[in-house]
Amino acid sequence: MNYCPSCGDRVALRVPPGDDRERHVCVACGDIHYHNPKIIVGCLPTEGQRILLCKRAIEPRYGLWTLPAGFMENGETTADGAARETWEEAAAVATGLSLYRIFDVPHISQVYIFYRCGIEAGRFGVGPESLETQLFTADELPWDALAFPVVRELLLEFLDDRKRDNYPVRHSVISRGYDRR
Repeated sequence: MNYCPSCGDRVALRVPPGDDRERHVCVACGDIHYHNPKIIVGCLPTEGQRILLCKRAIEPRYGLWTLPAGFMENGETTADGAARETWEEAAAVATGLSLYRIFDVPHISQVYIFYRCGIEAGRFGVGPESLETQLFTADELPWDALAFPVVRELLLEFLDDRKRDNYPVRHSVISRGYDRR
């Protein structure tokens, strides 16, 4: 950041009073500009014993399968954002959202929050960020064509949890170099 979005003057890296790290501070108006982690919200939608996945129509990982997810918007809850992403990517109305999985990814300043959900009336389609969408049974999941390691981990946990009919909320920290294939 070089210029203040509030007044247009220069910013400098400084430790503001009462803070413990450098921030972008405007040299003219004194506004402090924080850079905070991005929150990615998504759903693990199911219809009976099948899981809804989306084939990505955008980078990164174009053409690979994932769960509907994306960046949370200002003014929405994590559940609202997850439901919105499910609509945008899979044309599916998420029902009965239940918090399921949290991944902290500090080396890229992101947090992933996933909800389990149903699909209203079993209807889904293709949104602008998806090439196609499909319901998969456990035996049909495209393990070798999943876009992200966290999706693989989440799906494995879900399949195990479903056998026990117990869905605890899990949290983990993903470190640099993470790849649980």
